[in-house]
Amino acid sequence: MRYANITGWGKCLPPAVLSNEDLATFLDTSDEWISTRTGIKERRISHVSTATLASLAGKRALAAAGLDAAELDMVILGTACPDTLIPNAASAVQADIGAINAAVFDLNAACTGFVYGLSIGTAMIRSGAMKKVLVVGADRIPYFLDYTQRDVSVLFGEGAGAVVLEACDEECGLIAEKLGCDGEGRGILAARDSGTIRERFTGIDGFFDVNFEGPEIFKRAVRGMGQAVTSVLEKLALEPEQIDLLIPHQANIRIIETLAKRLKAPPEKVIVNIEKYGNTSAATVPIALCEALETGRIKPGDKILTAAFGAGLTWGAAVIKWGSRVTPLSECGEELPPSDKTALDILMPWIRGCEAALAKKGK
Repeated sequence: MRYANITGWGKCLPPAVLSNEDLATFLDTSDEWISTRTGIKERRISHVSTATLASLAGKRALAAAGLDAAELDMVILGTACPDTLIPNAASAVQADIGAINAAVFDLNAACTGFVYGLSIGTAMIRSGAMKKVLVVGADRIPYFLDYTQRDVSVLFGEGAGAVVLEACDEECGLIAEKLGCDGEGRGILAARDSGTIRERFTGIDGFFDVNFEGPEIFKRAVRGMGQAVTSVLEKLALEPEQIDLLIPHQANIRIIETLAKRLKAPPEKVIVNIEKYGNTSAATVPIALCEALETGRIKPGDKILTAAFGAGLTWGAAVIKWGSRVTPLSECGEELPPSDKTALDILMPWIRGCEAALAKKGK
């Protein structure tokens, strides 16, 4: 049987940090209010495009795998925030990294995008159609937000993470997954006017109409990820105690704690970095995976369980059996273009636009 080994990994986080204290300069909030409810202390804001973040994460993953981009058969970009809908953002990644022989596409499963992409890339390799696939998760959700809405605008950050999958005969890589969607509840987490449904020629006010029903999202996220995790463990006849590491989607510390409790996973078995980056949507799982490798928390042969939940309402869980290598073969020395702007500098046009739109509506 053919498997899809993860041979390379890389992440890209923009340098501009937006702290809870920064948010408190224009929102009625505080570090205590945000951190106790979400677990978030800060997040990153990008001065470059989604495709640029995705490309650098991909280049770092390729370096770790010791591959040239021209060897790739496919690039899958999991994102809800493409720079352009036509053409897709994955084609920009292909051009930037030099993956001249790769088929490419964007995949929008929101925060579950990387898990979906990992499943599809693995299936393409198992089928024999592909040998080397790059899977990227990259998002810039803060672009969509109304910065007069405290409950939503404090949650999200920007970033990208990527892995390289390569065909092999050894049992490793993704060995079981369960994907699904709770479409009945799709309206509780939605940028409601972000597609062709948005009325044309009525003027753009600088943000989208985001609906975020926190309590209902929490309930459905716990249920969706919980069911997916149960299903994927049953597929492999595994007990929760046999999982070596849990890498959950980083949406809210309470959701992470609830899932960990359900699995009886002690803190040393759970990757949590939400305090540094907030919810980076499709990028959360690969960024956390990279940090787990960088800090020595993944060993050869480890069984890693990941789970995610996002708008749609998409959900998924996967078990990854890690291969023999936990260190990169090479390093990518490239960095993002420099910027002297702070996170507040970058966001200020959006913030002022949201405030002006709110004032206009109030007249």
